[in-house]
Amino acid sequence: MSEHIVVAKFGGTSVADAAQLRKISSIIRSNPERRFIVVSAPGKRFPEDRKVTDLLLDCFEKASAGKSFAEELEQIRMRFREIIDGLKMVFPLNEEIRTLEHALLTDPQRDYAASRGEYLTAKIMAQYLGFTFVDPAWCVCFDEDGQLNSLMTRRTMRASLLPLNRAVIAGFYGADMNGRIHTFERGGSDITGSLAACAVNADLYENWTDVSGLYAADPGIVEHPETVSYMSYRELRTLSYMGASVLHSDAVLSASEMEIPINIRNTNMPENMGTTIMRHLPAGVAKNPVTGVSGRKGMSVVQIEKVMVSDGSGFSALMLDILKERALPFEYCLTGIDSITLVIRSSLLNSCKEELFAEIRDTLHPDFIGVRDGLSLIAVTGEKATESSDANVRVLEKLTQEGIELVTINQGAGKLNLLIGVPEDRYEDAIRAIYEYRQSISPRTPS
Repeated sequence: MSEHIVVAKFGGTSVADAAQLRKISSIIRSNPERRFIVVSAPGKRFPEDRKVTDLLLDCFEKASAGKSFAEELEQIRMRFREIIDGLKMVFPLNEEIRTLEHALLTDPQRDYAASRGEYLTAKIMAQYLGFTFVDPAWCVCFDEDGQLNSLMTRRTMRASLLPLNRAVIAGFYGADMNGRIHTFERGGSDITGSLAACAVNADLYENWTDVSGLYAADPGIVEHPETVSYMSYRELRTLSYMGASVLHSDAVLSASEMEIPINIRNTNMPENMGTTIMRHLPAGVAKNPVTGVSGRKGMSVVQIEKVMVSDGSGFSALMLDILKERALPFEYCLTGIDSITLVIRSSLLNSCKEELFAEIRDTLHPDFIGVRDGLSLIAVTGEKATESSDANVRVLEKLTQEGIELVTINQGAGKLNLLIGVPEDRYEDAIRAIYEYRQSISPRTPS
């Protein structure tokens, strides 16, 4: 039987200082299957602290403006010096800092500067563990326009990692064919971890952070929400997109394509098994029909009315073409017999509202066009809802009983996948009401 392979990614809070890195070492050494480690840059050690990546970006901004960045660079040096000294290591930090300083003075590049936190953390971690350091500039492949080349990345990462027994890979960045560094968006170390897991065909991708899995609701709204033990890839993608910020949604997509389970764990509570995301639940596991609820504020609803828009005239297609030409994304679109309803982020709509409405009037000649601002969008998801087919109805009933106006409702077919628009001033009330209903139907076996 081939050896099991676990890829483990550790986030910014997990590598914030020497004490955290010692915890990581203990976690890795407790399971020899954890062969490939991905790390972020050091995050905050306390609420008022600054992330290393933010300090690096400050250096870039000042260097680009021809200003001195000596103070910020010294703060970065001291952060890493404290880690190195705390681990009782000998590491050429001053040489690395001089290389960074020279690059900022001669040719400041934003992505290069932003990536150095992960780069240095990975080099330090690899030396501390006795693992091989792998620079993603060698194997995470971007096109010159900054787009990830997924196929090439999978091949080059596989060729880079599989010959190694154990390795530490810096997260968050890669490079194009010319060697120019490109970064993912914030949270991109999750993507690096997922890419590595896919490249080596890992049996498990662990994502270590500062929470013990994914909550069924926002703990800032619901007091002590339940941790979900098992969740499907689709459920996590939906909840992540709508605001649950434990794991980058692109990381979920890569792992789900190869059906690699993802385990979200807490570096500070490694005994807690956290949340496992997979295609199918283990046999015998009881699961709540409502897996979780998440959402976001700052939404607007655009209502466009014209008699018989669904009669094959192409009205809806023309409407979507207008949005496409303006590169204006929408959360969802509902088409009725005489109307089209669009839910769009207010921040995006407000910058072009008048021009957009004028184009719609000139092109489509609607009978009415209007907008309602100040809304929030809530996602309620549950792959097991077919076992309790009235779950979606009960969620809506619960909101109605609480006197919460339902501005829009979009229901997916089959499984429970509700997107509900409610007024912003009732957003938290709605989240609490849905979670209360979830707990009222919770199975005896924890979800």
